[in-house]
Amino acid sequence: MARNIQSLERAAAMLRLLAGGERRLGLSDIASSLGLAKGTAHGILRTLQHEGFVEQDDASGRYQLGAELLRLGTTYLDVHELRARALVWTDDLARSSGESVYLGVLHQQGVLIVHHVFRPDDSRQVLEIGAMQPLHSTALGKVLSAYDPVAHSEALDGDRTAFTDRTVCDPDAFEQVLDLTRARGYAADVEETWEGVASVAAPIHDRRRMPVGAVGVTGAVERLSRDGELRPELIAAVRDCARSVSRDLGARRF
Repeated sequence: MARNIQSLERAAAMLRLLAGGERRLGLSDIASSLGLAKGTAHGILRTLQHEGFVEQDDASGRYQLGAELLRLGTTYLDVHELRARALVWTDDLARSSGESVYLGVLHQQGVLIVHHVFRPDDSRQVLEIGAMQPLHSTALGKVLSAYDPVAHSEALDGDRTAFTDRTVCDPDAFEQVLDLTRARGYAADVEETWEGVASVAAPIHDRRRMPVGAVGVTGAVERLSRDGELRPELIAAVRDCARSVSRDLGARRF
């Protein structure tokens, strides 16, 4: 059986102590409560403080939970709620479109797939939850870049790799793509990331009208296109799905 890492166990115990006790605790209180030497406790607190998980009051010298821990917890809750609200609508979209459906959020300068509904046929498919997609070339990434200022900055500042001859890498041309995305309310990727593959995605907003994710369908170009253009009924279905999830998250006028 693998052994636990003692320093991590102590750090976790320290965070639980700060979360469950008084608002602020001094070094002596923390050390005695956990049965640690002051030097050991101080070293762990200093590391947690450096990472933003713990903050120290300048006046009293006491410690409390930091903003970074709150941010991580809120991110988890937001993604959890997003997935929960999207389950029914993404299943419906997969059935109506006959294609794979992906739900993505901004994460570490890319798109993190947090939900994936298989194409409703008997073909062999691989679950892609946890996979990362680029911001600049995928439909999900373009949607996030168009509506989320942080994603926009990361897409422009990052390395826009040319995956195919169709990938838009020039910054001015990419800005035009984002303008078009906002004007149409959806983004498209036709063989810009993978040869023979197309996708359509639309933004999801929360009750604050903030972009919290994107939903889209992905499949073979010949299935998603008709006469060289993406099927309008497919675009409408994706946008309807995004609006339905947004409404369930409390957004209005979507």
